Amino acid sequence: MAYMHRYFDQRVDPRRLLDGAISVVVVALLYHREQPARPPDTPDNPRGLVARYAWGDDYHGVVKKKLHAMADAMRTEFDEPFTAKACVDTAPLLEREWAASAGIGWIGKNTMSLSSELGSYFVLGALVTTLDLATDTPVEDRCGSCTRCLDACPTGALVAPYQMDASRCISYLTIERREAICETIHKAMGRWVFGCDICQEVCPYNREGRAPIAEEPRFAVRPPAPNPDLSDILSWTEQDYREHLSGSAMKRATLDMLKRNARIALANT
Repeated sequence: MAYMHRYFDQRVDPRRLLDGAISVVVVALLYHREQPARPPDTPDNPRGLVARYAWGDDYHGVVKKKLHAMADAMRTEFDEPFTAKACVDTAPLLEREWAASAGIGWIGKNTMSLSSELGSYFVLGALVTTLDLATDTPVEDRCGSCTRCLDACPTGALVAPYQMDASRCISYLTIERREAICETIHKAMGRWVFGCDICQEVCPYNREGRAPIAEEPRFAVRPPAPNPDLSDILSWTEQDYREHLSGSAMKRATLDMLKRNARIALANT
């Protein structure tokens, strides 16, 4: 992903994001929701799949608003004046590495942040600040000998433990790749229209009854997720796209990309 190479200096040194920065406060916000009853899936009404994090409102706005509120609360607790910068995914910051340093969890074999208490159905945010705060202790890697995520990846994107080939990852292909997707990989993509949860679904830390359910109301399931009608997407106009996905993280993919993904998913029904 070319954008990862941009602003490299800021990614490895948050002090370049905020003058005088000393600490990074990292937060995790659960988005996990129970799978609602799936609509009928028939030849006349074929359904696709959407990654869980995009079932509700766009997490970028939700997490950033909470970070700003946290910074305001900190100003009432600390006598020392300070500045802070809220970062949610789009800022050039290596969130997973900072989350690991902060003790939220470790980076799992599927390259995602993983917690023995929370699983991995959470998004990260960070507050870079000039406050000198006490540091937390990183947690140990608890993946052990498990390779379920590697074994389950249908496209072979997880080439080795802790290594991912983004060019084969369904999430990358459906959300980030603007160009056509190589036909040799279409069948392995299944019915995923936006993102993919397979490597998380098979993780023992996310198994039924273990991964906690999100309490954030803005992450409540909203149509067209989690099982969009593929025929509907293929018929959308730009106005339909804007109306259906207003406030949704699914707008990360353009209408042309979603239609491309829907055509692939439809061929796999």
